[in-house]
This record gives sequence, structure tokens and C-alpha cells, in this order.
Amino acid sequence: MSVRLDKWLHVARVYKTRTQATHAVDLNRVRVNGQPAKPHRNLVPGDRIEVEIGEWTRVLIVKELRDKPVSKEEARTLFEDLSPPRPESDPWLRLVRRPPVLREKGAGRPTKKERRDMDRWEEGEDL
Repeated sequence: MSVRLDKWLHVARVYKTRTQATHAVDLNRVRVNGQPAKPHRNLVPGDRIEVEIGEWTRVLIVKELRDKPVSKEEARTLFEDLSPPRPESDPWLRLVRRPPVLREKGAGRPTKKERRDMDRWEEGEDL
């Protein structure tokens, strides 16, 4: 039996949806046996999968193949996790990466009311 890589990543709950798994594989965030892989690659037991999640790399060894969704407890038995511990997230780095979007009041698109007022003014009506 063989299972597609994207399907197995979803069944093993590495990604929440199969679409997310396919997208990650397309972006070369997933490697199988040290090689970049395609979503349609067939897995066999014993394959080593490296998944990049942010700055953390998960290392999984395929123990069992399944193509239908299973319970959370059963999903843990599909692989052996050799990953290093997840690094602590630094709140300061999060703020630096995504600066807050500041916008002055009144900047940007006009509101619906302002738009109606502009239309009336252009037509020559009294406000």
C-alpha cells in the first residue's frame, strides 16, 4: 500500500487541511529522505519527512500509512517524532516582523455618507 504525501500529512495531523499540506509541499517546506518532494509522491513506511514550520523543523519517520482520517490518538501512532523541542516564540520578534498598521482618521476611502455627500455636491444639490 502507498499513500500520497499530501494526504498522509493531513491524516497524520501535521497540517489541518490537505490543501495546506499541498501548499507547503509546493513551497518546498517538506522534504522526504532529504529530497524536495511533490504532493503526489507516494510514501512507504520508513520514509523520513522533514517539515519546516516557521523556524522549527519537525522530523518524522513514517511508521504506518493511512489514507482516511483517524482519531487524534491514532494519528500519533502513524509516525515517530524525532523533532527537536519547539523553540519559544519571542513576542518582540513577532512585533518587529509585523508592525501594526496605523492609519490617520479620515485617511483612505470615503465612508458611505461622505460618498453620498460628494455625489450630491457634484450634482449641485444643497447639503
